[in-house]
Amino acid sequence: MTRTDNAATALSLADARRLRADRARQVADVLRRQVLYGAFRSGALPSEAELVREFAASRNTVRDALDLLRAEGLIERCPGVGTTVATEKYPHGLERLLGLGETLREHGEVTNEVRTTGLIAPPREISARLRLPPGEPVVYVERLRRLNGLPLSLDLTYLVRDLGEPLLAEDLARNDVFVLLERIAGAPLGRAELTLEAVNADAHSAATLQAPHGAALMMVERLTHLADGRPVDLEFIRFRGDRITMGGTLHRS
Repeated sequence: MTRTDNAATALSLADARRLRADRARQVADVLRRQVLYGAFRSGALPSEAELVREFAASRNTVRDALDLLRAEGLIERCPGVGTTVATEKYPHGLERLLGLGETLREHGEVTNEVRTTGLIAPPREISARLRLPPGEPVVYVERLRRLNGLPLSLDLTYLVRDLGEPLLAEDLARNDVFVLLERIAGAPLGRAELTLEAVNADAHSAATLQAPHGAALMMVERLTHLADGRPVDLEFIRFRGDRITMGGTLHRS
């Protein structure tokens, strides 16, 4: 076999591996949605042979797809038992401005462990986002939030002082900040600007959320305004990505 033939063979094998990996991701995407939205009520996924037929894919491709979902912590694969759902993710809608307890009420009890509170001199960026003069103190609140006893998110919150200080006298362990803010302000919240991205868990966040160091977390940055447009609450929220999904309905105008 010539050098040209060897190169062609190597390229052909590389193309085959790429196509198999592409196909495995396609299969994994469909199965992931089915797992997340409860398609497998019994907790058991179809057998490999059934998945091969359903997706018209090779057995190796199906196995690669299942390995991807196992690496994400969504499924478990046990010899002689089969493939089963390992964990449940909870849906967080992005269409309404709600606190976590309000959003996930139907899925269980949200509790808050208040880790830190106090009046601080914020960085300039925080002051600018809240439209405050440089150096004006803000109230800082850090909470670990659990759903049905399991760590779900680590919330770092900066609040304008006139609403934040009265809020510290409230029961933060059992109430959403949004509900308390509206009560204290005597006015409804209006809108929030939201950014969503993936970040790696630092050592502190990983330990607090009981997640592996370096695991992917879902980071939400949210600036919430009263109905009159005044910004009052800036949050940096780290969600365990293996326990929550976020979604909404988008309309093209």
